[in-house]
Amino acid sequence: MELRVLRYFLTVAMEENITHAAEILHVTQPTLSRQLAQLEEELGVTLFRRGNHRITLTEEGQLLRRRAREILELTDKAEEELTHMDQVVTGTIAIGCGEARSIRCLADTMAAFRKKYPRVSFEIYSAIADDVSARMDRGLLDFGLLMEPVDISKYNFVHMPHKERYRLLVRKDDPMADKEAVTPEDLEGMDIIMPRRLSVRNVFENWFGPIYGTLKLPATINLSLYNTIAMVRAGVGKGITPLDADFPPDLQAIPLEPVLAVGSVIAWKKNQQQPRPVSLFAEFLQERAKEYTSGISK
Repeated sequence: MELRVLRYFLTVAMEENITHAAEILHVTQPTLSRQLAQLEEELGVTLFRRGNHRITLTEEGQLLRRRAREILELTDKAEEELTHMDQVVTGTIAIGCGEARSIRCLADTMAAFRKKYPRVSFEIYSAIADDVSARMDRGLLDFGLLMEPVDISKYNFVHMPHKERYRLLVRKDDPMADKEAVTPEDLEGMDIIMPRRLSVRNVFENWFGPIYGTLKLPATINLSLYNTIAMVRAGVGKGITPLDADFPPDLQAIPLEPVLAVGSVIAWKKNQQQPRPVSLFAEFLQERAKEYTSGISK
């Protein structure tokens, strides 16, 4: 498979129309159709379902779309790194992170690093820790801001200074809105919108104790405070969030009692030769860590 053809494939998959894709790619429609047909023949599968007005991906096409994106991301990253190896410090550092209070500390570190190396830029990928770790392992991300519990045995890492303290998010007209804190017993039998990560769900199962079995789980969330807010507003259930945010005035965030707080780390792969911007940022993180925490591990 040629990289050029993979780019053709992704453009057609996005546009769902051969004519529109050909215009974007600046090739003729017959040329594009022929390239796609040759790709299907090479792979021995059908990638598209062709309708009168639009084309959609088959199951095989959806798999290729995921892999093609990863292949092209890695290729573009490699080209950029090789291009800038012998020049001044420049390039892109890819960081995956979830919604956490510690992003503020990371953002401050990024800003300070760019003052020293202004030609370095950052690419931020938002996802839960499991997804971020998987992309780090495949070389698609250089660093990950991971909320615990998470397996960090295969990474270098720096503990972030802030704990993520979970809260219950309810509407202001909810009977619980005036409570200073909520206990597991307060939530017995309630509709609770839970985080999707299994390791985080286990933490909540321990916190709730026997009450956990009485909960109704109308929805789970992998990431997005916005989506949690929308569902709480609509009455789908009460939300649980680790964020200390400025919530809309029609919602109330209530601390949990006993307190449920977890740490987070910024991690990167062990024993791997890194591009210069990445290795410099790792060193910068460790130096900054000395200012706000003693929990550094290599």
